[in-house]
Amino acid sequence: MELWNTTYDVPSKPLSSLSNCTVDTSYRFTFYQVSYSIIFLLGLATNSLALWRLFLSPCTMNSTAIYMISLSAADLFFVISLPLRIYYYHQKARALSSTTGDESSWTQSVAFCHLTFTLKYISLYGGIFFLVCISVDRYFAVVHPLASTLRRQRAAQLLSGGIWCLVLGLSVTLPLLRSAAARLNQPCLLDPSSQRHRTIILVALGLVLGSFLLPTAVLLYSYCRVLNVLRQPRHRSRSQVRNRQHTLTVIYWVMGIFLLCFLPYHINLLGYTLTHVGLLPYCGLAKVTKVAHPVVLSLASCNCCLNPFIYYFSSSLVHKEAPGGGGSGSQ
Repeated sequence: MELWNTTYDVPSKPLSSLSNCTVDTSYRFTFYQVSYSIIFLLGLATNSLALWRLFLSPCTMNSTAIYMISLSAADLFFVISLPLRIYYYHQKARALSSTTGDESSWTQSVAFCHLTFTLKYISLYGGIFFLVCISVDRYFAVVHPLASTLRRQRAAQLLSGGIWCLVLGLSVTLPLLRSAAARLNQPCLLDPSSQRHRTIILVALGLVLGSFLLPTAVLLYSYCRVLNVLRQPRHRSRSQVRNRQHTLTVIYWVMGIFLLCFLPYHINLLGYTLTHVGLLPYCGLAKVTKVAHPVVLSLASCNCCLNPFIYYFSSSLVHKEAPGGGGSGSQ
């Protein structure tokens, strides 16, 4: 989502340096309707199945399972918001194809704006943080297998609760920052030519990038250490070899989700925002990031469909480890 003009691309007064820098992105309304419909169906099915499987095995509830449940719950927050988004873009497409051709003729309410933004950020950053929890969980299972206290069920529950508080706080703060400066009749609109609005936009950008970069650094460190341990030659039984392969598969899958879903979105968001607040007044960059935005946003949204596969690949780790969870250094 854009930090200015919001998800909904309401036209705003352009900066003077980009006043003649326009590009046709009317395709985005149809693109969003199609992509979000697919994501809704797949996300609802895969996350519901993952939660159902996890709750069917309460006796094997351990730290890995707790993080997977939280991850699936965060994904479902986004999935249930998609019908609202599909309806919104359907209305925008109708307004654009009307005789007036004015895409801003249909406006959303304050409640609609805040609800869709809050659910989106819960999913996006809840997904990021709980993927990091899974990586840290694997780190202690492999690198520090004797530190069982940090992998106990109670510790995982407390950490998950703290992350939910952090994610909810961030998800509510960003829409409130936007509404503090937005116009009353257009509650989701920020004008990048306004100095006050530019400050709000840059503060929100800092929160968003910080919420991505810090977890990414933790994830990379954890998995580099895990890979270093797993590559060390040592005698292993057949079951240890299988657990090692499952752990490697989880690592590669989580890293793949980060590279495919989250990295392009945040890189594009940085360029998109800085060009439109005037800090990088390059017309070419503004055009590229604006055209690419619907694609990278849909990729970021796809994480809610891909995350359940982490449960599929880590199911042996969920069901075989003891609920108290010390793990094995040979995983």
